[in-house]
Amino acid sequence: MTTRSRWATTSARLVGGTVAAVTLVAGTVTAVALTWPTHHHAPVSVVATPAPSESVASCPGGLLAIGRDASVAAGITLAAEAAVTSGTGTGQAAASDLALVVPGVDGLAPAAFIAPPARDARTDLAAASSAAVAADDLAGFAAASCVPPLLESWIVGGATTTGSSGLLLLANPGDVPAEVQVTVYGATGALNPPAGTLVVAPGSQRVVPLAALARGEQSPILHITSSGAPVQAALQASITRTLAPGGVDQVGAIIAPETEQILPGVAVTAAPGVEGASDPATIVRLLAPGTTTTATVTVRSGSQAVETREVPLEAGLPLELDLGRLPIGTYSVHVQADAAIVAGLWTATGFAQGDDFAWHAAAPRIDAASLVAIAAGPSPTLAIANPGDEDVTVTLTPDAGGGTAEELTVPAQGTVRVSVTADALYRLEASGPVHAAVGYSGPGALASYAVWPADAAAAPLVVHP
Repeated sequence: MTTRSRWATTSARLVGGTVAAVTLVAGTVTAVALTWPTHHHAPVSVVATPAPSESVASCPGGLLAIGRDASVAAGITLAAEAAVTSGTGTGQAAASDLALVVPGVDGLAPAAFIAPPARDARTDLAAASSAAVAADDLAGFAAASCVPPLLESWIVGGATTTGSSGLLLLANPGDVPAEVQVTVYGATGALNPPAGTLVVAPGSQRVVPLAALARGEQSPILHITSSGAPVQAALQASITRTLAPGGVDQVGAIIAPETEQILPGVAVTAAPGVEGASDPATIVRLLAPGTTTTATVTVRSGSQAVETREVPLEAGLPLELDLGRLPIGTYSVHVQADAAIVAGLWTATGFAQGDDFAWHAAAPRIDAASLVAIAAGPSPTLAIANPGDEDVTVTLTPDAGGGTAEELTVPAQGTVRVSVTADALYRLEASGPVHAAVGYSGPGALASYAVWPADAAAAPLVVHP
């Protein structure tokens, strides 16, 4: 074959290839321009509502004294038994009670209550306890709400400085052991002390001296986490001034850090200028666990703001704010920040022998009808705070729904306080979210505990097989 012939053959092949390529590109462009038929497969889904679980409420128990036996300096004894008020909703089956075992403490058996679900709904359950003591080494009145055990909780209160004593109470009403880790936030930040890693056996309560977790801390905050089983955490705090007891309280737990914390029903019972008034009578303790932020603390009387303070919070470091010499009255304290925080408030009847103090834990949000247990004690009141921008109507029915209802209007950004009957149950229903606390006040007696919401039925789940 000549060179010309080879060139012609090659040219023919190139032309043929070019034509084929052009045809392929044109076909591709045409295919892209056309609308192709499509078919969508919707995923198969099933809406399932989990079966309701049993309702559980665990109480902290009676008041404890440490070091009464000279031969056992760290020995713990029962100083006063607790009176417990408990019940379920009208028409629902009664809860069964469980006496928790407390190793090393004779005579103490904190109560726990368990109510099985009623058909396809959880059983409404509420309980609260109170105790009073008048001894040479311990005196005062304490009240606490009996609450469900949690996998995570926070306690704001107590101290381990001179004259202050504390006992951390960890209860496990479940059937399997709980492995617990206590993290202490103090002056140097977060610490995991060796005594803070422990196991709480099923059906028992462990008592841990606060001094074993943090020594010399003026404003500790505890973070309790558990695995295996949830635990109910509380703190007994007491004060001794020059060998005279200065009060005792049981500090309840906070469910979780939030950007807003509400503390309703703070009773100020001592007028400014009384003996010992140079000591702070009302103190807010704050912590931003993870993020540095600025907290705005607002003290309200009814719906009127009487004081507003801004406080910078460094991540991981507790801070205390003296609210000054508030006049005698009842207030609610609202704390807001851009980052999640925890808050608690301390107030006292005075600073002499025979006086008492109370720790107020931040109250969780209530957005479903809930039972409220009013423990026995002097002049109990129920304070209901509405942090929203619209008025909220609250219906309060005694005897867990079997008595005559009382209707209250809680103004926007305001608080309403109403007298209630000791050792009784109430049903609280609100047209919008509220926060509530039960308070007690009398000669040598001061206490408060937050009202926890009812455990709502589990929401439906969308399951994709």
